[in-house]
Amino acid sequence: MATDELVGHLGELRKRLILVAIWFFATLCAGLYVSPRVLMLVKRHSAAESIEWNVFAFTDGLFVYLRCAFLIAALFTLPLALYQIWAFVRPGLTEREAKGTLAFVPISFLLFLGGASFGYFLIFPMMMRFMIAMNESIGAAETYGIDKYFSFLFNVVFPLGVTFEMPLVILFLTRIGILHPARIRSVRKYAYVGLAIVGSCISPPDFVSHLSVTIPLLLLFELSVFISARFHRKWTAAVPSAS
Repeated sequence: MATDELVGHLGELRKRLILVAIWFFATLCAGLYVSPRVLMLVKRHSAAESIEWNVFAFTDGLFVYLRCAFLIAALFTLPLALYQIWAFVRPGLTEREAKGTLAFVPISFLLFLGGASFGYFLIFPMMMRFMIAMNESIGAAETYGIDKYFSFLFNVVFPLGVTFEMPLVILFLTRIGILHPARIRSVRKYAYVGLAIVGSCISPPDFVSHLSVTIPLLLLFELSVFISARFHRKWTAAVPSAS
């Protein structure tokens, strides 16, 4: 009986993974179609207006198209993938837990968009201005390859999008009992050091740019601690009434 139940769960998981894969492929095709328009929007970004894109290999343009399409597909597949994960574990949750965790799906998507937008509209232009000024200070001729440009852009935007998921991740780990608000507070100083290192790796080395990245990361951590403590008290108070 247990074997039949396991096979049933695996069959359901397989169906959900196939659905996500089909949607990813469909959005990947759509991403390939709209990539030229997206790339032109990126080209009109204030950080790129004075930069001439060059290709140094026949495949540079193709790789940029594929990378852009992949990111579009990943962005629009994320909500469906999160929902399928929720639907798969839904039978093992109580009604209260199911309603609470379903809200994680749109919130996670919005947090990722917020982090990516923060990186694209604020951090990336600062980094580009700093790099261009540094190259001009040593008299270097500026010739930028389109592949390197987009690699640099994605390496800034994507990590910030993931980092902005921190409040939701900490809340989820608190909800399932892995983390406790008191434990999070006890490692606050180590978290500050780690986030400062992350901020220094993402931002230019000048002090103002470093603070403009590190301070939002620290505020995100404090927001995570506050949300975790508040919901932990709420969940703890609800246990007696639930029993």
